[in-house]
Amino acid sequence: MKKYTITIVSIISIFSTLLFLFGFGWVLKDQLIDGKGKQSVTRQTNPSDTMKKSKSQLQIAALGDSLTRGTGDPEGKGYIGYLKDSLRKKTKKSILVSNSAIKGQTSSQLITQLKGPEMKRQLQSADIILLTIGGNDLFQGGEVLGHLDTAYMKKAEKPYLANLKKIYSTIRSINPDATVFHVGLYNPFIDLEKSKLTSSIVRTWNYDSANLAANYKKIIYVPTFDLFELHVNDYLFSDKFHPNAAGYKLIGERVASLITFSEGGTK
Repeated sequence: MKKYTITIVSIISIFSTLLFLFGFGWVLKDQLIDGKGKQSVTRQTNPSDTMKKSKSQLQIAALGDSLTRGTGDPEGKGYIGYLKDSLRKKTKKSILVSNSAIKGQTSSQLITQLKGPEMKRQLQSADIILLTIGGNDLFQGGEVLGHLDTAYMKKAEKPYLANLKKIYSTIRSINPDATVFHVGLYNPFIDLEKSKLTSSIVRTWNYDSANLAANYKKIIYVPTFDLFELHVNDYLFSDKFHPNAAGYKLIGERVASLITFSEGGTK
């Protein structure tokens, strides 16, 4: 009886050992063989998957300076908020906005920002790109009023236009198809002394920027000078530089008027 019991225990032990070896061998096979010949079950998301655009969504990437940030609007909407209000009357698409604008940003700083991977991702997935840049290059936080002369401002414009060319080229290389709306400059100092000179300088920068934009596919330079030319103080925030809610509403509606929809998307 004792011998019989030992035999049964031995058989069970041998079976358990074989079962362990089989399982261990299966794990080794999975790690050493299948791991080399097959994709891992946990896969990284293909970048192209995240870039696919939905026909039911309108994706907007916004970048630039404090105007795109909405500084001065007590309601916090900025021109992008009023733009969205106008677009909702034209389309049933859901409107998604990524706003990467930075208060006080200059054209050279924007060039650096465009090199970031997150900025590139936002631009790649965009149907529409909104841009404000140039105000800080031109007005320099109001310091420009201390040295107003055409020679000085022409010298300041040269590097700005070179930077703007890089900005346009970079945006177009990242996303060749999205329509870019570059919101132009207005003159917040039109009611101050030397208003004719400041207006002449702003018009020159606008004109040269628009000419540069015309060299690129689907980059539209949107004029705003005329919106603030009459009764400028009615449309400025208390800092007398940024637009207030009424001023941003004018800009948002101006840009929205240029965006039309068809069955294939935006135009």
